[in-house]
Amino acid sequence: MSKLTDVPKRILIGRALRSDKLGETLLPKRIALPVFASDPLSSVAYAPGEVLLVLSVAGVSAYHFSPWIAVAVVVLMFTVVASYRQNVHAYPSGGGDYEVANTNLGPKAGLTVASALLVDYVLTVAVSISSGVENLGSAIPFVTEHKSLCAIAMIVLLTLMNLRGVKESGKLFAIPTYIFVAGVFIMIIWGVVRGVIMGDTMKAPTADFTIHAEQGGLAGFALVFLLLRAFSSGCAALTGVEAISNGVPAFRKPKSKNAATTLALMGGLAVTMFCGIIGLAMATDVKMAETPATDLLHNGVPVGSGYTQNPVISQVAAAVFGDGTFFFVVLAAATALVLFLAANTAYNGFPLLGSILAQDRYLPRQLHTRGDRLAFSNGIVLLAGAAIVLVYLYGADSTRLIQLYIVGVFVSFTLSQVGMVRHWNRHLSTEKDPAKRRRMHRSRAINAFGASLTGLVLVVVLLTKFSHGAWVAVLGMVIFYATMTAIRRHYDRVAEEIAAEDIPGDEAVRPSRVHSIVLVSKVHKPTLRALSYAKLMRSDTLEAVSVDVDPAETKALKAEWEHRNLDVPLKVLASPYREITRPIIDYVKSLRRESPRDAVSVYIPEYVVGHWYEHLLHNQSALRLKGRLLFTPGVMVTSVPWQLDSSEAAKRRARKRAEWNAPGAVRRGPVAQPKKEKAATRK
Repeated sequence: MSKLTDVPKRILIGRALRSDKLGETLLPKRIALPVFASDPLSSVAYAPGEVLLVLSVAGVSAYHFSPWIAVAVVVLMFTVVASYRQNVHAYPSGGGDYEVANTNLGPKAGLTVASALLVDYVLTVAVSISSGVENLGSAIPFVTEHKSLCAIAMIVLLTLMNLRGVKESGKLFAIPTYIFVAGVFIMIIWGVVRGVIMGDTMKAPTADFTIHAEQGGLAGFALVFLLLRAFSSGCAALTGVEAISNGVPAFRKPKSKNAATTLALMGGLAVTMFCGIIGLAMATDVKMAETPATDLLHNGVPVGSGYTQNPVISQVAAAVFGDGTFFFVVLAAATALVLFLAANTAYNGFPLLGSILAQDRYLPRQLHTRGDRLAFSNGIVLLAGAAIVLVYLYGADSTRLIQLYIVGVFVSFTLSQVGMVRHWNRHLSTEKDPAKRRRMHRSRAINAFGASLTGLVLVVVLLTKFSHGAWVAVLGMVIFYATMTAIRRHYDRVAEEIAAEDIPGDEAVRPSRVHSIVLVSKVHKPTLRALSYAKLMRSDTLEAVSVDVDPAETKALKAEWEHRNLDVPLKVLASPYREITRPIIDYVKSLRRESPRDAVSVYIPEYVVGHWYEHLLHNQSALRLKGRLLFTPGVMVTSVPWQLDSSEAAKRRARKRAEWNAPGAVRRGPVAQPKKEKAATRK
């Protein structure tokens, strides 16, 4: 790589790390929490608002159901966390839901889970970044006016941060995540103190607004359906929980114990924050509407399209701390920042899962390779590209994007827990130790309850969200499943074709003879070198072949050939349509037809140039010819290079670059004194 591109790369992602430094990138719990749990922790910034948005369809009177929905989400969160604590102990290798389903339910179930997770990771980036842009836009109008552009810029920035490596990006994310968590807890505690102890009346900016109910007087099945839809929107608080089970290998030892502890800590923090914000939203009389321009009324008049509806957490912070106060600004900034960084959960989960799938031949093998900073760079770039497409198509609108959300994660939740039940059944059939059997029975009960509950939620999510956009997520899963199946089929077919058999076949039989052909256009140094090299191969027959495109040039070539008295016969192929490639291909095929057991070796003289633009002026015929000959059985192609002066200059430049070190690439210690100088110093 040239110095021109190496310097910016080192500035952006840092110096390359040796493979044996992988252990130094492992994460302690304090860093692993913001790295893997930033998504579920940050989702409390928009999940309460999604609940209120759905309930607003029936008017403010439906808001009194929100605490019960919060309780249902809490029960589900604790169930999922308890279930995944069993997963990380049983499967610590990092496959997570995919490995559990693949091992216990079969490859099809495993591939279904993988498809669901890949879709969910892409949506995690799109939703988190879009929500962060909306939070930031409440303070900076420019961001609101250019939502898609700002969201794409944040995805690019986050991609560069992750390309620097998991541990380094984790340190960058830890501070804003912990500030956000601390800010929310301070807001909850201060809100309780003001409301319960001091008896203050706290009012949100929308407290005096009213909501125009789109579906007033709902009852019976319609009300149940609305509550289920609100519950499914609130379940966005659970996204990202599975990332810890996928990322167990990134933890320091003991890996399973540290991952389980981080899971429990994440669940406790997320539940407390979610319930606290819902409670304060009720206490401060927050109003939210799906279409605020028409359904949100102030003094009986719609607020209009110029009104910007701030998220629930911003309205609660304004009521508790006061709009524009120091704590309000700090929490607003931390909320926007942590929503951007919440996408980091996907940046750690998607590349790792992609690497495992590539190892299992379901995705291109390039995704299994680590980059300069020991991160799965190809997976990171692929995730960023998919998220950018989604953000652009949906205009960075989190309300529209969130309808696609959580379908995939509950598919993986359910199949994973069913797989864990089968895992414990298999182990219980052979385990004799009573103490271990008791632990297995307890774990199986937890996973069975988790499978039942998440399966029920999956049905609810599909029923309530499918027509609102969830079908796009389902379609994405189908596309991923079909693509990965096709990739695996291709790799299996190739492996079967190239596998060496116990009894050698035709590929191990030596050809009867070898016909060597040197392609000639003119008699010059590259041609003479190719002829000399071909003679060394001691083929059965050797001939030079030229194509008659220009009669004058062909006549000059024959004259030069005779003048130099070259001892290799020259054969000229007729080309009435002035083609070069086809006559040579036809001639080679005719040799193969005459002697199918013979091999044909084709030598092509090529110029080696030193500048990229010079490639446009040379070797195009050689490239086309080699491409065609690759598909001709029994034909071997050899390029005989001739280095031009520009390539020699390029070689000298490369030598200088090899002696040059990028800033920070080499650490120098104190310079050792020569022995003679040391002796003189002693005297």
